Amino acid sequence: MSKKIKSNLSSFESDLKMMQKILEEIETKDLSLEDVIDKYKQGIELSKKCQKALEEAEQKIKEVDQIKK
Repeated sequence: MSKKIKSNLSSFESDLKMMQKILEEIETKDLSLEDVIDKYKQGIELSKKCQKALEEAEQKIKEVDQIKK
């Protein structure tokens, strides 16, 4: 499980940057509706990955807190 957490956390920042890039493209480029929908889907998938990474980080912090007590 430790490897999975490390993997999700290490990709968190790059996933977040990709979400920001997607949002910028949607806002600034003249995209077709189909392209906007595709970008939106990509953003949603990245958002889910980021949320999962945050949940795993929270769990890891709780585990470390338990060790300290």
